[in-house]
Amino acid sequence: MSDNEQQVFKVRLDKWLWAARFYKTRAISKEMINGGKVHYNGQRTKSSKFAEVGATIRLRQGHDEKEIVIKKLSEYRQKGSIAQTLYEETPQSIAKREVYAEQRRLNILNNPAPAQKPDKKQRRQIIRFKES
Repeated sequence: MSDNEQQVFKVRLDKWLWAARFYKTRAISKEMINGGKVHYNGQRTKSSKFAEVGATIRLRQGHDEKEIVIKKLSEYRQKGSIAQTLYEETPQSIAKREVYAEQRRLNILNNPAPAQKPDKKQRRQIIRFKES
């Protein structure tokens, strides 16, 4: 597609997120947008919003929050290698995700799971502690 055709071409935001493989289904994509997990150019949006080249999207995927810039439009879901060409993640977003991943990794190392489950007496103590 040439640049002129790219500008005329319109794709709904939920469909673009699905085609770019951020979400497994369009229904999940729509649910995330309507739930406020996706921000388009810094604002909450509707799933029916048309995606534009150069727009910034901030979205949550599990523990990660990504900030991406739309490079190309597509309404078809294709291979992952092709889907990655549709967007570019900002360097700040990559650095932020690496920091959070490291913090999660350290937290797991500092707070390992207990060797055994609490017995009946310990469970009662936990319940009393939580109630107070």
